[in-house]
Amino acid sequence: MVQLYSEPVRIPVPGGKIIDEHIGAASTDESRLSVAHMQAPADWSEPFQTPEFDEFTVVLRGAVIVEHGDGESTTVNAGQSLKTTAGERIRYSTGPDGADYIAVCLPAFSPDTVNRDE
Repeated sequence: MVQLYSEPVRIPVPGGKIIDEHIGAASTDESRLSVAHMQAPADWSEPFQTPEFDEFTVVLRGAVIVEHGDGESTTVNAGQSLKTTAGERIRYSTGPDGADYIAVCLPAFSPDTVNRDE
């Protein structure tokens, strides 16, 4: 059955980042995956996290910096994509231009399963 979702649900987060979830636990009660449009301002960062889901990131504008491993980081520029794996400790941030990107999480993102550092 075809289902149209008219508008995303805005997920409140501190630090100026905007998350509009189009499909997922918060917006459509979908637990298998989530699809969200992220808009992060210049020089934004969030705490390290160890999610219980795989995350696929597609950068539309700017660049997303992903810290991982033992101090390594990968910069994902507009037009590029990246996969992080459940159980991997990671941290997302942006450079001076901020970033617009799509995040797809399998299973769906949940505040209970992102496991952010305090």
